[in-house]
Amino acid sequence: MLSTEVTKRLKIKYPIIQAPMAGGITTSQLVAAVSNSGGLGMIGAGYLTPAQLREQIREVKELTLNHFGVNVFVPGEFTISQNGIDFANEKLQSIKNHLNIADDSFQLPDARKLMETFHEHMEIVIEEKVPVCSFTFGIPSKEVISRLKEHQMILIGTATTVREALENQENGMDMVVVQGSEAGGHRGNFSNSHQESLIGLMSLIPQAVDCVRIPVIAAGGIMDGRGVMAAICLGAKAVQMGTAFLTCQESGAHRLHKEAILQSDEDQVILTRAFSGKWARGINNQFISTMHENEASFPAFPVQNTLTQSIRKTAAAQNNPDYMSLWSGQSPRLAKSLTAEELIQDIMLQVKNIIFD
Repeated sequence: MLSTEVTKRLKIKYPIIQAPMAGGITTSQLVAAVSNSGGLGMIGAGYLTPAQLREQIREVKELTLNHFGVNVFVPGEFTISQNGIDFANEKLQSIKNHLNIADDSFQLPDARKLMETFHEHMEIVIEEKVPVCSFTFGIPSKEVISRLKEHQMILIGTATTVREALENQENGMDMVVVQGSEAGGHRGNFSNSHQESLIGLMSLIPQAVDCVRIPVIAAGGIMDGRGVMAAICLGAKAVQMGTAFLTCQESGAHRLHKEAILQSDEDQVILTRAFSGKWARGINNQFISTMHENEASFPAFPVQNTLTQSIRKTAAAQNNPDYMSLWSGQSPRLAKSLTAEELIQDIMLQVKNIIFD
């Protein structure tokens, strides 16, 4: 059951992929530790500059000889409205005052520059011969996909509905991560609206498996061997786990972020778009509660993400979890503080016990 099309193609021992969490969580040490332990480590390149991405790829290569991958955000269209920015800044000002943020200079995102960075990332993964590349927030152009495949790269898409999974297949993805509504962090939807994409993983897996020919990788709320086996029994060929690895010792998540997950219950994890302008799941805190009534009116990602950057950065520096983005899936009670190797060994022991019980 554990030797699947995905494990064979990715050249990994276990059907476990570490979710590519952007923002410094997926350190080189975490990525390498997962790959060295039989899973697939993934660099979250969403907010990295091209130079930072190249440097991290080379760091990972120094730490593991096994396969690993890189994940990138596919730039989407967005509008910049001065009225929207003014509205958001007005609502955010009281929090900035509370955190003593005096100098809040920022540069608004530029769609052209984001696309240039995306293409630079693609050139880097080719030049560095990264074996696996995954995509979030959309599907790259056919030209990009064709170029990557010329270099025998395995491409993995992200979908929150069967329709999106089919789009990934039709556009040439080799595999697709189906992200259930339980997943922590940003929603990966790109074709369906936010509400339409909130499908639970146990419902989404079998429907996706029945409709696509490419292997399905399950993501969302999976934290242990029980979740792995449930996903595989429903037809998934592997799982992608984020929150479970976020609390690992090699993770670059802030200490208070890890502690918040380890101390939270499932009913404290909610959806918000107040931090970034894109719906994401995390632990409820003062920022989310304060911004809740206005979040629907905030600018879309990545504009709102830029506007709140100083708040998140300052809160982290001040060790103030009330205003940090504490992303988490819906199963925080199952989180553990282990090394990545210990976590994978623990999961596989549970799987073995389930199979042979």
